[in-house]
Amino acid sequence: MAINIKRPNGTEDVIPRDAHKWHTVEKVARETAESYGFGEIRTPTFENTDLFLRSVGETTDVVQKEMYTVIAKETKFTLRPEGTAGAIRAMLQNGLLNEALPQRVYYVTSCFRHERPQAGRLREFHQFGVEMAGSPSPAADAEVISLAKKILDRLEIKNIELRVNSIGCPVCRAKYHQALRAYFEARKEELCETCQERLEKNPMRILDCKSPICKEIAKDAPVILDYLCEECSDHFEKFKGYLGKLGISYTVDPKIVRGLDYYTKTVFEFVTTEIGAQGTVCGGGRYDGLIEQLGGQHVPALGFGMGLERLLLVMDKQGSEFLSPKKCDIYFATMGDAALERAMELSSQLREFGYFAEFDLMQRGLKPQMKYANKIGAAFTMVLGDNELTEGKAKLKEMESGEETVVSLDNKFETVFEEIYFNKMMNAMDDGSNPLFAFTGEDK
Repeated sequence: MAINIKRPNGTEDVIPRDAHKWHTVEKVARETAESYGFGEIRTPTFENTDLFLRSVGETTDVVQKEMYTVIAKETKFTLRPEGTAGAIRAMLQNGLLNEALPQRVYYVTSCFRHERPQAGRLREFHQFGVEMAGSPSPAADAEVISLAKKILDRLEIKNIELRVNSIGCPVCRAKYHQALRAYFEARKEELCETCQERLEKNPMRILDCKSPICKEIAKDAPVILDYLCEECSDHFEKFKGYLGKLGISYTVDPKIVRGLDYYTKTVFEFVTTEIGAQGTVCGGGRYDGLIEQLGGQHVPALGFGMGLERLLLVMDKQGSEFLSPKKCDIYFATMGDAALERAMELSSQLREFGYFAEFDLMQRGLKPQMKYANKIGAAFTMVLGDNELTEGKAKLKEMESGEETVVSLDNKFETVFEEIYFNKMMNAMDDGSNPLFAFTGEDK
């Protein structure tokens, strides 16, 4: 009996016909981050559990309900639920913070949370994230948001809104916590069980609760902006001014607290209404105490995470343009062993130049080979048989136009092919219909 094994619930496969969509987002994100001075960092898929307990916060849903943790020989490891903690740990451990500041890193990474799977919310999901360490300036906040917006703009994502808030520093937040406790205490029995526990430990987490009842109760709760100290208030005002200078529109949303405990001062989200409840496609902010929390010196830091699955959902819904999937540049249809060997040689030569060359591996007849070439969208085909090998020449056929060119099969074949191929691309670009040129993410 066949064993029916499927992928785990809450995960997705990316198959070749969809990979070009991922490549589009990743290419644009990487190139844009590098234009802002960010370099790539890669960290382990799992970390010591204590890293997330200390950084993410023991009162968060992530730590209390969603982490995948295993014990190996009495050591606790956790699959990363988010990217910031591991990146900051790596910056500390590898001495990056002893180098010139600010340090800027980016990553494309998988994260894991045990949540109820739904559109835009998976148990294994992928993020593009950036971290900047060293600058306390509100200009750095605006710079990081500018990077996120530039990525979204280059992907031509529409109908997306930037929402910003300040959640203050530990000093002003302590006063705010007192006000929240006083407010929620009066309706404590109506809160969900989790929020009743949060009331003492971290009442701000109640503002982030997904329960409809808790949301309704929190609607009229005090707002943090009324409790900011002078320093935090000044930081927030300057930050908003810098956004204005950059021409970045925003809405102040005093209910944004983000889902992780390490945030301080600026927090922000890019939100769309086009994919239902999971409308936050990018979120981030400042976490000036995190590096100190993890054993380093006091170094201010900030960053964001961008959900790739959610971005792709929005782009699919909006009919966005993606990089074209790589298609076969030339297919050699062969008749006989000698022709097959020559096709192998020619394919090898062309691949050295970066072309996608293919030949028959299924021992098909000539007609089925040509059908296959058409099916895979080969730009050119060439039939090789005894006559072609004897004459040292063959017909190179452009599949779209049907035009044929007789070319020599000598050791300059790749140069001749390159010239013909280049002319095809130039002609197609002139009439705006070139399927070989793809959206690169650069401004048009």
